[in-house]
Amino acid sequence: MPKRGWLFVFEGIDGTGKSTQCRKMEDYLNTKEVPSVHLREPTDGVWGQKIREILTIGRGNVTREEELSWFIEDRKEDVEKNILPALDQNKVVLLDRYYYSTAAYQGALGFNPGSIILDNEIFAPVPDRAYIFSATPEECLARIESSRETQSSFEKLEYLKSVQKIFDTFEGKNIKRINSNKTIDDIHGILCRDINKFIEA
Repeated sequence: MPKRGWLFVFEGIDGTGKSTQCRKMEDYLNTKEVPSVHLREPTDGVWGQKIREILTIGRGNVTREEELSWFIEDRKEDVEKNILPALDQNKVVLLDRYYYSTAAYQGALGFNPGSIILDNEIFAPVPDRAYIFSATPEECLARIESSRETQSSFEKLEYLKSVQKIFDTFEGKNIKRINSNKTIDDIHGILCRDINKFIEA
């Protein structure tokens, strides 16, 4: 194992299959007896619960600035209590959503996505790999509607189109784009081959 564990994040709009692939990767690493931890953001902490309330019932009187600050506070807590301790223990951290999602979703509300990323990277470790899953917002909403009774306040077509456009602009050596139109098993195979390059090096 490396001196520090690996951080792999699964990003994209809801309905792309990122959460499914994150869970499958956890199972795969368990079969290989690779120490790992599966996390998600927003978390189940105090700040994360406030965010999830917005997702369920809408923003109400909460301003965009307040909402963004909650994401930042939630992530700071996650980094301190979960992510860094796991990495320090040489574990593989699988994270369902990270600061790329904040940049894309809040960016679609009018904030500068690049500034959000830079502000997060002051305190949050840069992932070794960021998998950005992509599919058309129309297809993603159809998947969501077929699997859930209700949609979150973030799942509106025009808004998701803006979010997807921002995801499409992210660049970096650590970013790998995943075509969500492939089968679940095909995508899982792609991810396994890529992650093995890290953990077996």
